[in-house]
Amino acid sequence: MHKMITIVRDDPAIVQDDIMGAISSSLAVSHSSIAVSYLSSSSATFFLHYSPNLISNIIATLPTSRAGFSQTPLQVVGCRMMKPSSSSSPVSLGFGQSGETEEVQEELVLKPFPTSVSISPALLENLVYDALVWSSLNGLVVGDKSVKRSGTSPGVGMVHAPFALLPMPIQEGFWKQACELAPIFNELVDRVSLDGKFLQDSLSRTKKVDAFTSRLLDIHSKMLEINKKEVIRLGLHRSDYMLDAETALLYQIELNTISSSFAGLGCLVSNLHRHLLNQHGKDLGLNPKRVPGNTAVRQFAEALAKAWKEYDNKRAVVMFVVQPEERNMYDQHWLSFLLKEIYPVLLIFSSFTIIGGQIVAVVYFRAGYSPNDYPSESEWNARLMMEQSTAIKCPSISYHLVGTKKIQQELAKPLVLERFLEDEDAAKLRKCFAGLWSLDDSEIVKTAIERPELFVLKPQREGGGNNIYGDDVKEMLLKLQHEKNQEQAAYILMQRIFPTASLSYLIREGICHQNNAISELGIYGAYLRNNDKVIMNDHCGYLMRTKDSSSNEGGVATGTPVFHDILLHLEKFDPYRRNKVIVKLLSFILPCNLFKFKGKLSLFSDNLSYLTVCSYGIYASIHSISDAYENTLKIYNLSY
Repeated sequence: MHKMITIVRDDPAIVQDDIMGAISSSLAVSHSSIAVSYLSSSSATFFLHYSPNLISNIIATLPTSRAGFSQTPLQVVGCRMMKPSSSSSPVSLGFGQSGETEEVQEELVLKPFPTSVSISPALLENLVYDALVWSSLNGLVVGDKSVKRSGTSPGVGMVHAPFALLPMPIQEGFWKQACELAPIFNELVDRVSLDGKFLQDSLSRTKKVDAFTSRLLDIHSKMLEINKKEVIRLGLHRSDYMLDAETALLYQIELNTISSSFAGLGCLVSNLHRHLLNQHGKDLGLNPKRVPGNTAVRQFAEALAKAWKEYDNKRAVVMFVVQPEERNMYDQHWLSFLLKEIYPVLLIFSSFTIIGGQIVAVVYFRAGYSPNDYPSESEWNARLMMEQSTAIKCPSISYHLVGTKKIQQELAKPLVLERFLEDEDAAKLRKCFAGLWSLDDSEIVKTAIERPELFVLKPQREGGGNNIYGDDVKEMLLKLQHEKNQEQAAYILMQRIFPTASLSYLIREGICHQNNAISELGIYGAYLRNNDKVIMNDHCGYLMRTKDSSSNEGGVATGTPVFHDILLHLEKFDPYRRNKVIVKLLSFILPCNLFKFKGKLSLFSDNLSYLTVCSYGIYASIHSISDAYENTLKIYNLSY
């Protein structure tokens, strides 16, 4: 039931009265809504002339023991043993102390932030040379794929990791927003992991068509059957974001709950950029103090050490489960090196081939996220044995499932987050959610076939190189429709994010390439809980990755992106920002003529303020949820 208002007046007070009158009448009807339309698309510019507080004022005035399973320790033999260092003082690795944050703001009066940096050929040559020397001396390396043994033998076939020469500017407000969300996502993962029925029900259709997800769910089901409780729970996560150019909003791409890699190499890139700016900052006009401190690897090591301590067996080891051939072994070794240098912890590296012998306190998975990690039943049996043991798993099978794409899409539905989080925390998370849809939604599938460039089709896979873009989205959707089987349950659709491309210097194999590039920001989080006691719940540094703007996939291990870092700058407050965002949004959506486009567009900083935009104007839907929330209204993304 809609009450339509045609806006033909310039007086914002009258406009506000009209809208408020419509809202008042709509509240008498459950699930009523307001629609605001315009006589022409050019009328959208009227928003620039209204009071910047018009919409927010309207929103503000709305009524507002381990019994039941075997106590089996996990034991291993025949693995590489790494003893703790006998040194009384830890080696200084330049990763910063846990919880340490560098001051990134300077004086109150700041120089204008440079939108571009002019680099002379001579300076560029010096920068590249210094960067390559620093990388070689400080372990910013990966295995060279052209050398056969580079993934199995440390020290053989090393090459510098791909990196961007200079840090990427980012507004400090977005940086703080992403950091603030990390502990909330940590808590969300833990709470969702405890709801076994929610996980099983949400993934039930996916299980029928995706063999890998099916095997993971089978292990999870067995843990539910024997009432296996993870008393001590450890999560090392990374939430990845992109800044959308059209809406100037930070959107989450995905949440990684297993093998959240590059904490080690990411910290080194931060140190590299700070070093380069210390040496050449005056010539570049960039201040090294604006590169924030990165404590990711140190805090990950701290979380593993604290989990080992909670297990309370000094003879037990921390086991890194790794792939048999791993070019990214040095990122793993930075973490293990720091762990054994600072804490009296025994470490072993192992694949999924486990026989028994050594007691394991913590199993840290750097493998197990891909079907390729389970070439036979032996690997699946090993994973099951780990889950049945008393060892602390990072992640447990429940945490692993929470990180799947389907669960991400389920959590984005209205009222689902509120099952697990308080309203305030749920509102903060929703602001970063992009549009996410099941393929059961025939209207959004139709729109994606018509305009595939606006969507990403995602399977239930991790590790990069799996997503579907562009015309391939259309072809896959048509194929799924033609076959009329249940395979569509193996995918979700996501609104595609369009970050601003900027000119960057990307270094690969010692050669500098100048390209237009886009970036993705990852924020690490660590969570440790023993029964009802939360021991650690922190954001733990960051990872910046940059790729050519013409590239789709984002995983550094896939060979496309490079490591990057950030340079914080302050933004001036713009009281008309909200109105400008609306106009930007309309200029993007209107030419598309997407009447059925249901992208979730978080326009306001107020609680859950969501506007959906169609080609004929702004369509604001307000749902009264009096039965669920007392004196509170939330505005959700709705279908047209």
